[in-house]
Amino acid sequence: MGEVEDKLAYFQAITGLEDPDLCTEILSAHGWDLELAVTAFTSSNDPSSAPAPAPAPAAAATSNSNSDVAELVVPDSTAGMGGGGGGGGSPGLAWKIVTLPFSIISGSLGLVSGAIGLGMWAAGGVLSYSLGMIGLNSGRAGDSSTTTPLVSVSAAVSEAMDFVASFERDFGRTRTTRPNFVAEGFMDALQRSRDAFKLLFVYLHSPDHQDTPVFCDQTLCNEALAAFINENFVSWGGSIRASEGFKMSNSLKASRFPFCAVVMAATNQRIALLQQIEGPKSSEEMINILQKVLEESAPVLVSARLDAEERRNNMRLREEQDAAYRAALEADQARERQRREEQERLEREAAEAERRRKEEEEARERAACDAAEKEAALAKLRQEKALSLGVEPEKGTDVTQVLVRFPTGERKGRRFHCTATIQSVYDYVDSLGCLDMDSYCLVSNFPRTVYGPDKLPVSLKEAGLHPQASLFVELNS
Repeated sequence: MGEVEDKLAYFQAITGLEDPDLCTEILSAHGWDLELAVTAFTSSNDPSSAPAPAPAPAAAATSNSNSDVAELVVPDSTAGMGGGGGGGGSPGLAWKIVTLPFSIISGSLGLVSGAIGLGMWAAGGVLSYSLGMIGLNSGRAGDSSTTTPLVSVSAAVSEAMDFVASFERDFGRTRTTRPNFVAEGFMDALQRSRDAFKLLFVYLHSPDHQDTPVFCDQTLCNEALAAFINENFVSWGGSIRASEGFKMSNSLKASRFPFCAVVMAATNQRIALLQQIEGPKSSEEMINILQKVLEESAPVLVSARLDAEERRNNMRLREEQDAAYRAALEADQARERQRREEQERLEREAAEAERRRKEEEEARERAACDAAEKEAALAKLRQEKALSLGVEPEKGTDVTQVLVRFPTGERKGRRFHCTATIQSVYDYVDSLGCLDMDSYCLVSNFPRTVYGPDKLPVSLKEAGLHPQASLFVELNS
């Protein structure tokens, strides 16, 4: 039962029939062969077998109980938009709302069909079922084991490319010019026309109709008409044997073929049907009709172009203002960053100078402390040496008079026991504090004698300095 219900639902979606009993009867008459039933229903659109559908009033369209519908904005068919569109009064821009199927079927068979006539197709994001390419009719009603392959996500583009290739193959070889049908889906073509501020010329191709070959060869491929269409319109064509072309014919209520229409993008995901041309027409009639549509639509297109230019200018102005603001902000940030870096540099230099000042102060304090300690040690050592000399002896035969002459010319003298050593004389000079210890040596003249470390233990008498001696202080180099 699940497969039967899916076939019934899909048949209703692509044909627009809402009576389930009628759909069931049609499918049963064709052995529940979905493709065969759809083909038969499509053929029934020929004017010899079915009348043109009457336009639905706006109130009835907006109150339709089917919630899975999209909206198509079309001019009132009473304003010269009916079967031919070739004569009568102006098509005008009196719009009314009609409904068309919005079929997105994602049941157990995995079928997804986009809405034709509404910019709600998720291009490349859904899987669509393509009639004529695959079908649920590959197995008959009694074969429940048949599985249905999935169509590529670019089915609409594939169908458009197939139509363009087929049209070129059948009619383009004998003609130097033809309408430049875009090889993309209807909604993409509609968006292209919106971006180019042009109307969209739609041609629905019925391969089996008797008037189709002559219309395509002598009318559509007429040099003047093709050039006129290519210059003023974006062209899109589709075969009614393909899924998208069939659904567009159903949405645009095509009752006679050849069928052409002129549409434009409108607001709120709608399209405006400006003209439909049904039945065979000459190239001159087509040019007259299309020229009239262009003249009536010119104010809308010019207004749209001006609005777009104004939006672009406003956007460019905002971008320039934003760029100027960003530049000013970046300059302010750069100045603030420079000021902060300069402040940080000054703080680092101040901290470094304070650190050096403290280090120098500490070094001076350490040097002063060391000098004081050294001076104290020297004073103590001089005092100890002075004490080691004892009391200066009185003059006598065993007393030696020693006179010491310093480099400055100053003289110092003292009496020593003749048994006192040379070291005692050095201790005496050191105790005076006039020279650094170990920075000099005592020397006598005539003959010159240096009393170095090797002679420190020698007594004055043994050194030949008794009873009196004159010594010079000689600084070490």
